Amino acid sequence: MSVDLYARELSPMDFRRMCGGNNNEDGEGESCLEIASLTGVDDAFALRDSKNPDAGTLRFTGSELRAAGMTTI
Repeated sequence: MSVDLYARELSPMDFRRMCGGNNNEDGEGESCLEIASLTGVDDAFALRDSKNPDAGTLRFTGSELRAAGMTTI
């Protein structure tokens, strides 16, 4: 049975910033996201935009993130 990651409580989570080191075309600097482990679920994470954290989160399992190329979680 799979776990509904969106049914999990978000707080209190400690988001940490991950930056790709690239500059975007409008000169606003690095493209970054923030990531936090979901409470009560092994190997599950919430991601949000570092420049607009109130826009909401996307949630993924660690397997999904690693399959997308995120080797440092």
